[in-house]
Amino acid sequence: MSNPLRVEAPESLPFIDWEREFDAPVEAVFQAHADPDLLKRWLGPAKYETDVEVYDFRTGGRYRYLSRAGDEAYAFNGVFHVVRDNEFAIQTFEYEGFPDVVSIETLSFEDLGGGRSRLRGHSTYPSLEARDGMVQSGMESGVSEGYERLDEILTSLTVG
Repeated sequence: MSNPLRVEAPESLPFIDWEREFDAPVEAVFQAHADPDLLKRWLGPAKYETDVEVYDFRTGGRYRYLSRAGDEAYAFNGVFHVVRDNEFAIQTFEYEGFPDVVSIETLSFEDLGGGRSRLRGHSTYPSLEARDGMVQSGMESGVSEGYERLDEILTSLTVG
């Protein structure tokens, strides 16, 4: 069963909030965000492949990856400001096609018990225009497709 993605972009505020539950323990969901070999298998819309150039998911680490489909390529980068295992991360996010528009994102990993977990995200943009651009880019469908692929990975992932 697929759990629905909930996305909210409050009117007149430069935020996007999202939430998704997973039928997997919080440790597995966190590992799928921390391990670049797992991340590239599920991140983003299904039609794109992800090439991870740098991915150091720890406090003070950084990342850069490219999403590719044929001749299309989109690069993203950021810095991990805080990472607490199985609990929380704060990072920046920049689409290199719109340089100087950097969002700050928080990810909260919540153990729901019974082998289930919830991921909550909050993105803050430098302007309402930048936030609206992200909403109009197809962000919601891309995140939803990625999480559906993540569900498949989580069924076979053993954490230990």
